Amino acid sequence: MKRIKFFLLLALIIFLFSLPAFSGKYILYITIHILILSVFALGFNLLLGYTGLLSFGQAGFFAMGAYACAKILLILPSLLLGTMTGMIAGALAAFILGFLCVRHTRIYFSMLTLSFGMMIYSLAWKWREVTGGDDGLVGIPRAPLEIPGVFSIDMNPMGNYYYYYVLVISLLAIYLLYRLIQSPFGLTLKGIRESENRVAYAGISVRHYRLLSFTIAGLYAGLAGSFLPPLENTVTPPIAHWTHSAEPVMVTLLGGIHTFSGPIVGSIVFYIIKDIIVRYTQYWLIWFGAIIVFLVLVFRGGIVIFLIERIWPLIKWR
Repeated sequence: MKRIKFFLLLALIIFLFSLPAFSGKYILYITIHILILSVFALGFNLLLGYTGLLSFGQAGFFAMGAYACAKILLILPSLLLGTMTGMIAGALAAFILGFLCVRHTRIYFSMLTLSFGMMIYSLAWKWREVTGGDDGLVGIPRAPLEIPGVFSIDMNPMGNYYYYYVLVISLLAIYLLYRLIQSPFGLTLKGIRESENRVAYAGISVRHYRLLSFTIAGLYAGLAGSFLPPLENTVTPPIAHWTHSAEPVMVTLLGGIHTFSGPIVGSIVFYIIKDIIVRYTQYWLIWFGAIIVFLVLVFRGGIVIFLIERIWPLIKWR
């Protein structure tokens, strides 16, 4: 099984790196959005799947990363600096708000994150001097990737360079999160999810670990958000709305909560279904919602769990 997983992963990485050679700009555009949602959902799953905390405010940290990156790109066009600033903004906001949220659990934690997320959404609408208000920030350049005195790469051709930029950083972020989950820190988070009292009796500060998990989730949301301004050349307040926080929840449930690859698989299925439905009807949200509900009910535990527990034993038996 491990060997099959390795070869599937290797095939997927080779496919992603060779994608610009045989696909158009639209496919690359959709793939970048899948990568953004995957990074966003993986950070969220660190909270839900491994720490046992359901957050409805992740869109606020996504927006913090997007707006911070956009401001940097408008003032000092440097893609790498913009991405780093977006990550730091998301992590810093998550640390400050998480200090207040992790004192509570279950529905109280969820409602607090929802409230703080909507507070960030209100700031995006009202703080016109910084965020541009309802007009948002427009004319954001796709700045070059450069290290002064070393190299400079033009990022304007999305099909050539910006796609690879998002792909490489996303793969690196996914690998680092995987190593983190496989570490003693990840095992501690799983212990908190299963029984926080036993972990506390072992002398471990549950609140500190929850805060660190919340901060890392905010960092990944900020990283995902920082990819958006150079892609779309604009940032608007709706990305901070609570409905945007529902996307990582949806794809995580669809792919599988207690699996690392679940949010990635869920993101791929999410965009494939959405792209197909939009082509045929303007009422795509109704059909899309119905299909997602059907898939979540049929694939109990997520698509990845279904494939591992149901499909793989049949293939192995045959």
